[in-house]
Amino acid sequence: MSRAFVKEDASSEEVIIPARAPLPAGTPNHVTPRGMALLEAEFAELTADQARLQRGDEDEAQRARKLAAVGGRIDELRDRLASALLVDSSEAPAGEVRFGATVTVQTLSGKFAGEESRLTIVGVDEAEAAAGRVAFVAPIAQALLERAVGEQVTLKTGRNEQLLEVVAVSYES
Repeated sequence: MSRAFVKEDASSEEVIIPARAPLPAGTPNHVTPRGMALLEAEFAELTADQARLQRGDEDEAQRARKLAAVGGRIDELRDRLASALLVDSSEAPAGEVRFGATVTVQTLSGKFAGEESRLTIVGVDEAEAAAGRVAFVAPIAQALLERAVGEQVTLKTGRNEQLLEVVAVSYES
């Protein structure tokens, strides 16, 4: 009999768990208060999903796969929460870029010269480039950390370099 006509058992299929944002080995898992709240909300949502699936009445094989996926995500999230180091940026030096800072930079060189951009330096799980939230391990964040208003920094991106100036630094209160 051809394998094309045999229904594969869904429970034998490999469960794929999407990877969390990478945190380089040996790097502390810094999180902002907002980032911690997001991790805790995600954990609550996943445990609620797990409870719902456990009492669900769908196909047993499909339910087992979904439970395995949710369980794997919960385990990864539990590890991330256990390693989280909440950073209070309220005592950061005024005008200096630290974790949790919202930084306005002006590009001084290249085709984007004169343009200003604004970004907030956050933990890896909270990062969302489209919203201007950049992980503290990202090259631009690394270039800006510990700089002060008025300082210039060179950002190397592949073969290109951009000269940036720190225009403003603020912290969420």
